[in-house]
Amino acid sequence: MTAVNKNQDIKTFADLEQWLNERRVTEVECLVPDLTGVARGKILPREKFTEDRGMRLPEAVVAMGVTGNFPESGPYYDVIQSHDRDMHLVPDPSTVRIVPWATDPTAQVIHDCYDRHGKLVPFAPRSVLRHVCDLYAAEGWEPVVAPELEFYLLARNTDPNTLLKPPIGRSGRSETSRQAYSIDAVNEFDPLFEELYEHCEKMGLNVDTLIHEIGAGQMEINFFHDHPLGLADEVFFFKRTVRETALRHDMYATFMAKPIAGEPGSAMHIHQSILDKASGKNIFSRADGEPSEAFYHFIGGLQRYIPSAMALVAPYVNSYRRLARHTSAPINIEWGHDNRTVGIRSPISPAAARRVENRVIGADANPYVAMSMTLACGYLGLKNKIQPKDEMKGNAYNAPYALPRSLGEALDLLRRDSDLHDVLGEAFIKVYTETKECEFEEFMEVISPWEREHLLLHV
Repeated sequence: MTAVNKNQDIKTFADLEQWLNERRVTEVECLVPDLTGVARGKILPREKFTEDRGMRLPEAVVAMGVTGNFPESGPYYDVIQSHDRDMHLVPDPSTVRIVPWATDPTAQVIHDCYDRHGKLVPFAPRSVLRHVCDLYAAEGWEPVVAPELEFYLLARNTDPNTLLKPPIGRSGRSETSRQAYSIDAVNEFDPLFEELYEHCEKMGLNVDTLIHEIGAGQMEINFFHDHPLGLADEVFFFKRTVRETALRHDMYATFMAKPIAGEPGSAMHIHQSILDKASGKNIFSRADGEPSEAFYHFIGGLQRYIPSAMALVAPYVNSYRRLARHTSAPINIEWGHDNRTVGIRSPISPAAARRVENRVIGADANPYVAMSMTLACGYLGLKNKIQPKDEMKGNAYNAPYALPRSLGEALDLLRRDSDLHDVLGEAFIKVYTETKECEFEEFMEVISPWEREHLLLHV
């Protein structure tokens, strides 16, 4: 299926109103992606959704952790005002989509967050990605990305103390072995995927290939390449859509990085290339078709800065369980051509489509933050002409770990890297790290089954 989002032509509020009227929309979901990628916002009757409404939300709404909590004190409040001031929400008309599972005609529109002076709120994830794209535009460059998003289908499980299991398919059985690239294994869930594709088509999501990944019940969906902000919006919408569709088929869909012990984790691989805006040509290739210096500098930037930026794309304690040897996930930032053991891969492609694939990012990452992170690292490589290490031509799992092994370690590295602060914004880094530190402290209060199993009577 090839869906084309024609909403890119909807540029003004008048265009948006016409779109809503043509579809007889009765409700509008006003969405704001928060730090975790959760959809926050308000639902309005259609007649209340007007250009002069001036809809507002407290600024802390986009700066909460995954548990809904935020720091009680500290540097967080150097950015977030303790008196809980409002943000002004402004709809982006090009993001409007129908809500395909709603009973009555309902639209969903992503909003940007502004302060009272009319400036983008710097710690809102969509603002950060806009800023990074603006840095590229100032250099005459246009980034192009294509995400590949993995997720698991699971049997319903309402008890967090019970282990997760693959769901039962059409055959009446659940998977007990790995079915990588199996067509029949995908067909086990035909009713779900037929409805999912139908929803994606109604929403204009440019999803491409669907495959069964290595894990039991693990799937992957690929997106067509496009501008980073538009594709981050599509991933945001897709996550919401696949979770809703799975529920309607009595299953769960999860983007946890490592939901099942002994099974591979789920990633969000992001393919990236950079176009010269004047010529439209890919700056990663020379006129003779060989890799350019820009190609190597971009990789050099990823190698230099990804370790410091890992907390942005491995945002939870669970994220680091995915990054283990021989599990289809990288453990370092080696690079190579057509090599899936490395963290930074250059797939086989013609010169015009030469690209760099960042394989470090987890499926649990906020898509706006993930694209900001990888483009920021590449941008610093281009600007500072950073040379990469020699290409890894063998198995990168034989090389040492070169990524942080825990969220605590990753947060320390991110706090110390001033170059990333300059590109992504001090306010965003401060709010993000303080919020994640709060989450980490909450997790450390939990006693795990492993501790009870091995420590209770043996130490």
